[in-house]
Amino acid sequence: MSETGGLRPLEDGIVREFGEDSSRPGRVNLSYGAYLHLDELLSAQHPVSRPVHHDELLFIVQHQTSELWLKLVLHELRAVQAHLAADDLRPALKGLARVKHIQRTLTDQWSVLATLTPSEYAEFRSFLGTSSGFQSDQYRAVEFVLGNKNPAMIELFDHDERARAQLTELLEQPSVYDEFLRYLARHGHDVPRSILERDVRQPHTFCPELLPVFRRIYEHSHECWEAYETCEELVDLEENFQLWRFRHLKTVERTIGVKRGTGGSSGVKFLRAALELTFFPELYAVRTEIGS
Repeated sequence: MSETGGLRPLEDGIVREFGEDSSRPGRVNLSYGAYLHLDELLSAQHPVSRPVHHDELLFIVQHQTSELWLKLVLHELRAVQAHLAADDLRPALKGLARVKHIQRTLTDQWSVLATLTPSEYAEFRSFLGTSSGFQSDQYRAVEFVLGNKNPAMIELFDHDERARAQLTELLEQPSVYDEFLRYLARHGHDVPRSILERDVRQPHTFCPELLPVFRRIYEHSHECWEAYETCEELVDLEENFQLWRFRHLKTVERTIGVKRGTGGSSGVKFLRAALELTFFPELYAVRTEIGS
């Protein structure tokens, strides 16, 4: 046992007073809680079940933290778009790497929600009304920025001016994949003009003419290393996205079975259909071509 009896004494230099700093006019000692607005953040959980069910806080925190991570994913992907458009590939790759780590955290979070049993969820599910994760505008924004655009989705947010404005803006902009293909064209790769001039408001669809472009990159990686590395980063990103979708599907299935979603979707059936969606189809298709 130490002389302090197991207590760690506070060091003299630790700040104890916050607010205006009398020793430095015009400066403020900012506390951790004030910087993070913890009063607002920690008071933003409002269970609606009556009487309040113990497990509803888990359900709320799970979804709120997911929305915070999605906010950061969107922030990073929009920066990736800008870097690719400016031929600044290194920070674009750094952004993609960061997104991949966030995706892993989002996927791991499903294991926490999976501790919510069907009988526990049934105690408060009816109180959720028509609210549903299907209505997450940030999730839709991430899909849009990656190229899975669906103008009909914007109609779901007629009630939310902020969400509608953001999705409309992203609908009109080139996706991350569009910007990468334009980057390749500017750096000597034979990307079809039809792809470069396509209507970016529409979802990207499989283009067989891109396969020779990617085959050359993969089979001559020593000459096209940066493009090759970016291709693999995008494949990682899509694979992580699909793993997240799968964990979402299985968590919903183990919690409510095949019941309809609270927002009116078919639930598990709708989520299973999303597993067929792809952002970068040519990056997967080219694997069949390589070495053949």
